[in-house]
Amino acid sequence: MIEPKNNIFSVFDRILSKEDKEKKLNQKAVTIWMTGLSGSGKTTIAVSLEKKLHQLGYLTQVLDGDNIRTGINADLDFSNEGRVENIRRIAEVSKLFVNCGVITINCFVSPTIQIRAQAKGILTDSFVEVFINTPIAICEERDVKGLYRKARKGEIKDFTGVSAPFEDPKYPDIEINTTLQSVEESVEELFVKILPFIKYD
Repeated sequence: MIEPKNNIFSVFDRILSKEDKEKKLNQKAVTIWMTGLSGSGKTTIAVSLEKKLHQLGYLTQVLDGDNIRTGINADLDFSNEGRVENIRRIAEVSKLFVNCGVITINCFVSPTIQIRAQAKGILTDSFVEVFINTPIAICEERDVKGLYRKARKGEIKDFTGVSAPFEDPKYPDIEINTTLQSVEESVEELFVKILPFIKYD
């Protein structure tokens, strides 16, 4: 075997790092993990936030039940085991995006402290916990899909907030209370608060 002279190939065989890609994209890559009850406004806020970030030149990806449960996690149920595995896979997918320098905006109920700790354990310093704090009464008023109504009738088992618990984050990185402000105001508040996490120095 011929050894490369002066180790000439050592620079070229190094895998590009997250930092390399962040520098190229001029942004810090994190996962903005939005937790809250169904109907709290997570996805609505996330979609508007993504549009705002896109206009400012940030590269993002929104992950929610629509593009996760119908695809990569289509085989999982809503049992405790299914929920745990659901979050594990989401965190691993998010980690891949983050390693590519992409800001990932996640919208998942992720109802327990333990299950969110699992996600944080996978994403480590790239995990930014955002609590979309909306009381269940307001979530039920916004119940466009009728999920709470079905859960109250017993047609949906283990529905978070009705027949399954939701544990408020004790120390979220960011908390957005949607009770007394509009979607636009919530998005603007979140945008201001996440800037220190995503702005490239």
